[in-house]
Amino acid sequence: MLVGFPVAYLLGSAALNLWARASGKRRLHDTARDMNTLGLASACAAAVPGIVDYFLAVPPESSAKERATKHALSNISALALFATARAGRDGNGTPPAWTSAFEVAGAALMTAAGWMGGTLVYRNQIGVDHRFAEAGKWRERALPQAQPGDRLDVAAEGDLQVGQMKLLRVGDKRIVLARTEDGFRAFQDRCTHKGGPLSDGVLICGTVQCPWHGSQFDVTTGEVKAGPAAQPITTFEVRSEAGRIWLLVPTASTV
Repeated sequence: MLVGFPVAYLLGSAALNLWARASGKRRLHDTARDMNTLGLASACAAAVPGIVDYFLAVPPESSAKERATKHALSNISALALFATARAGRDGNGTPPAWTSAFEVAGAALMTAAGWMGGTLVYRNQIGVDHRFAEAGKWRERALPQAQPGDRLDVAAEGDLQVGQMKLLRVGDKRIVLARTEDGFRAFQDRCTHKGGPLSDGVLICGTVQCPWHGSQFDVTTGEVKAGPAAQPITTFEVRSEAGRIWLLVPTASTV
């Protein structure tokens, strides 16, 4: 993972600067400065996949989106502190004491950001490679914005097996297409508890379970079958015609 490089370089820079100041070895400050430079450069490269995940993988209006925003702001603030400390060094002799203070503060922010980043991966499953058992990679499909009442061709009947789901991005809406024992169903992707992505959950016997906190919903009626969610999800009309699955585009007021 690219994130390991800026973390190692920047935390190493902060630690080495403190050691150089305590030991009086001025040459170590030069090494710390170079590590700071490498850390800032590698952080720019590591930020690219994070930006992609923030806008494409993290569910909107969810607890993960709030956490991802705090994660991003903490990282940006940490890099700003390290960059300011780097600018405060003239390369000759011992740098001002405030540069070490800035790096220590930056290290603290980076540690907090790292904890939030780990939570996004392990609790919210952001960036996890989703796969169906013996059926290949989990899929999603982007569709253009359509007018309410329009019908969209969203899949072939053979695209999904019973118990499988597919995320449809219809404009700015996220809708799940699922195949149950009783046929195809469509419903909102957002869990009504904390905004978890239902398309990443488990579908069994017409019930979908949110992967974050275990809330369960009936995919036909949208009703809650098990908490902690208290509000039902929105369901949408789908029809099967000539081997294709058609979705009735919801109105602007629905999810």
